[in-house]
Amino acid sequence: MSTKTSPRFVVCLRNSGYEASLEPRKIYQALSDQEAESHKMIRVIDESGEDYLFPAGLFSPISLPQTLVKELALSV
Repeated sequence: MSTKTSPRFVVCLRNSGYEASLEPRKIYQALSDQEAESHKMIRVIDESGEDYLFPAGLFSPISLPQTLVKELALSV
């Protein structure tokens, strides 16, 4: 049985080493990946539109109004 969770979003704090993939201060959708999280990594949809792993320390989780979450999730 699977349960659908709301999309999760993070803001990029810095892009050191990932300049081509990430923009500081930009909001990205994060995907659930427990294996990655156990290694202090986070899976996000980057500038290419694909999901990749990045060091979690480059991001900070953010809370958004539900209406904005729906709009951002549709645009990805």
